[in-house]
Amino acid sequence: MELVDALLAIAGELADRDAPDSPAACMQLAESLAKAVDQQESALADLIGRVDVSGETRRWGLPSTQAWLRSRLGMRESRARERVTLARQRHRLPQVTKLLAAGELTYGYASTVAESVARLDDVDCAKAETLLLEMVDQGFSAGKVASFGRRIRDVIAEREGTETPDDDAQRGYEQSWITTTRSLDGGRYVKGWLNAEDAAIWDGTLAPLAKPAGPDDQRDLPERTAAALTSVLSGGQKATKVTVICDLDTLTGGDTPGRLTDGTPIPAEQARRIALSAGVSPLILGRGHVPLYLGHRQRFATAGQRQTLETLYPTCAVQGCEVPGILCEVDHVNGWTLGRSPTDIDQLALCCGWHNRFKHANAEQMRITRDSTGRYVYRILPPPTRTAPPTDYPQAA
Repeated sequence: MELVDALLAIAGELADRDAPDSPAACMQLAESLAKAVDQQESALADLIGRVDVSGETRRWGLPSTQAWLRSRLGMRESRARERVTLARQRHRLPQVTKLLAAGELTYGYASTVAESVARLDDVDCAKAETLLLEMVDQGFSAGKVASFGRRIRDVIAEREGTETPDDDAQRGYEQSWITTTRSLDGGRYVKGWLNAEDAAIWDGTLAPLAKPAGPDDQRDLPERTAAALTSVLSGGQKATKVTVICDLDTLTGGDTPGRLTDGTPIPAEQARRIALSAGVSPLILGRGHVPLYLGHRQRFATAGQRQTLETLYPTCAVQGCEVPGILCEVDHVNGWTLGRSPTDIDQLALCCGWHNRFKHANAEQMRITRDSTGRYVYRILPPPTRTAPPTDYPQAA
């Protein structure tokens, strides 16, 4: 801990200082500093590895090591997964571990090798480590090393007779399938395959709607097809089940943006456009249009209550949990079975399945408050007793 404190003090002093005026000096300092950062990554991987094999994160209300890295260390999903992989593979990569700790191998190369051997057995892992480090010595980039690592897995699969076709080919051509991937701006990429029967339905339904609207229609066929598809999905002029949260001022001409239940912002103009063909249901936190107060007559929340909760909770009520509210369970804040929490909207919150079970099994670690908007916020306290770290270091599977 003394060394960590000293490192924090030094890092703080460096962060407060301005960079030198000389670009050449900056390059030299940056390379030296990066080497030090790589060595810190070695120490961090050792710490993460011990936490990972012990299961300590679960005592702190975190379902996995990656969740701990995301919520407590502020890492992106990809970086958290990368660090966990390196921590779990260190004991199988003695050369990589030694070189990283000595500052003779960068973290980028070390994590690339760890990812490449993660699904290899111990014998093949040792051979792959030697081959990949030889590529590093020859000056290949981390991207090239990663490509070669994937090729090693393919060769081993061919040797063992376990090679598998890509996901699309595995599905075959008898069944239709569609996959979607969300983009950063809230849109979706769509990819799929339709068998002959479903393709006929597609053509018969969309082809008439995808025709040009007139001589001035400048859209190409893909644009018209997308418009036809959304028209069919929305049922034409029928109201769709899309929940948009916005102020009354927005609907009457204001500029305040609305948002979807997952937090995606919606421009005010678009929110008004959606409202033109959709039913407007006011959010009423009391007795009124939708029965939101059910007392103890009913244990399970109604669809109306859930829709209200989804507008209030974009994510799980547990602070730092990123599970979307639409995937969460309705939780009785004070426990329905104990008779202290009726099925009333102001006694309910959304909580992911893992944290819902943790809350009821570890009630003493859960502090529940309400923020300025009236939403419940669950904060997980440290475990009541802290156990000493394990004296041995079991190898991760």
